[in-house]
Amino acid sequence: MSKRREFSAEFKLETVLEGVRGEKSVAQICRERDITDSLYYKWRDEFNQNAAKLFADKRRTGTDESAERVAELERLVGRLTMALEIAKKASGLLGSRWKGNGR
Repeated sequence: MSKRREFSAEFKLETVLEGVRGEKSVAQICRERDITDSLYYKWRDEFNQNAAKLFADKRRTGTDESAERVAELERLVGRLTMALEIAKKASGLLGSRWKGNGR
């Protein structure tokens, strides 16, 4: 019974990128790295699928984070507006009392 070899993510990435660049044939890459061509194609397909998701997720995540930040800032503006209105009313009430006392 043979033990399955485990390859690092860096090894897989380097292998796939070498094939994508087209500097060598897939057969040559597989010989040099001692892997089967079916394994190379599996890694390549996985790379292609995940690369698309990576870019899509970044855009959605950034948008979600921005929307969340905008909502947080809008809530803060609302609270500050209410505090300002309360301060204006209190100032108006206190100002009219002082004028009535002869000041």
